[in-house]
Amino acid sequence: MLQVNESTYTFIITIVFFLTTSCDHSKKQVSDINNPNIIYILADDLGYGDLSSYGQTKFSTPNIDALAKEGMLFTQHYAGSTVCAPSRSALMTGQHTGNTPIRGNKKIELPKESFTIAELLKENGYVTGGFGKWGLGSTGFEGDPLNQGFDTFFGFHDQMLAHHYYPNYLWDNDKVFNLQENEGLKKGQYAPTLIHQRALSFIDNHKNEPFFLYYPSIIPHAELFAPEEYMNRFIGKFNPEKSFKGVDGGELYKTGKYGSQKNGHAAFVAMITLLDDQVGEIVQKVKDLGLEENTIFIFTSDNGPHKEAGADPEYFDSNGILRGYKRDLYEGGIRVPMIAKWKGKIKEGTITNHISAFWDIMPTIADVLNTKLESETDGISFLPSLQESGKQQNHDYLYWEFHELKGRQAIRKDNWKLVKYKVKETPEYFLFDLSSDPGETKNLAEEKPETLKELIAILENSRTESKDFKF
Repeated sequence: MLQVNESTYTFIITIVFFLTTSCDHSKKQVSDINNPNIIYILADDLGYGDLSSYGQTKFSTPNIDALAKEGMLFTQHYAGSTVCAPSRSALMTGQHTGNTPIRGNKKIELPKESFTIAELLKENGYVTGGFGKWGLGSTGFEGDPLNQGFDTFFGFHDQMLAHHYYPNYLWDNDKVFNLQENEGLKKGQYAPTLIHQRALSFIDNHKNEPFFLYYPSIIPHAELFAPEEYMNRFIGKFNPEKSFKGVDGGELYKTGKYGSQKNGHAAFVAMITLLDDQVGEIVQKVKDLGLEENTIFIFTSDNGPHKEAGADPEYFDSNGILRGYKRDLYEGGIRVPMIAKWKGKIKEGTITNHISAFWDIMPTIADVLNTKLESETDGISFLPSLQESGKQQNHDYLYWEFHELKGRQAIRKDNWKLVKYKVKETPEYFLFDLSSDPGETKNLAEEKPETLKELIAILENSRTESKDFKF
């Protein structure tokens, strides 16, 4: 029988322990690689032309531009809708507005049976946090973010109350977080700053595990309010100014109606500058924690630029070369900036013309995680485009519907775009070739009858019936 003395035994145990811990460490590294942190930043009504990386010349957005320099800029990315609630529903469920449960800004709940991005990530070991504007359900009901896959949420549930930058309260998970410095007519606590601080703390608290940070900012919609230190930097620099007389007291104050602003241009630039600074702080936080190579950043907007509360998208050329604004299904209402960064995985300074939409985010994340997506989506993964490797599948077509303003529908197939207005009356059709006319200036409906007929047939068969949203 082999005799083992005490020193030999100790040596063997040490080697076994070393090998075991080395294997465990190796497994952790592999797990980290397959489960990168995901930070999805969603601006509110930021136009295609509101970033200097997309052509804005009146002001600059250096931190967001840096994401583009360090990652990939998308030239043909589309929001889920032309207003906020259905756009967010399309994002969360991976379904376009012909199928997603919430297809308009009605105050209804995202159903319990919906499967969201947050639920997908929770199933794969992520901690999930939402910070900002939810807009898909109320506290304690089925659409509550805490019932839709989020471990924590801080911000606004109600999109009407999210019009206000100095609200009386926010939601801290299922508890009311009173803002005493905003009582009455006071404006002491700027909501986006409080929300931002919570988001940074979330990163700190979960730096040692895979996390999903959903950051749906309320900037720059729709009250044109920014903290004094930001306003002071821009007052007098964007003349002639545009003023707006809103509601500054009484029963309607802070319940959805917008407050007054006499320096609308300065306020708009101040708000976007603040948002840009917040993006920079999030990126820097990730870098400081040594998580940059294991974090995917996505920055985008929920729809085109708005014209409410004194906003002036014409002055800032907020839609760039595109036609239309929020509530339009022309390109200016639905084509949005999107930038993605993943250090070491996405080549720096790249631009893609791949046609993508909000409902592609869920299948792309599933592809990143190398997991099968069980729920039905209308999306396709654009991971091959991000990594510039493998075969990129393309959409047969993209579809949108909108239930205000007599009803609107649109599809894009390849470079053809069909827009149908007055759906609920006598329909009007507009056909554009985006390859030669990205500004949608020339209606080809009469010149291309066969193309028109083909696209109408696709459009009419692209939706499922909805009891809440009928045509």
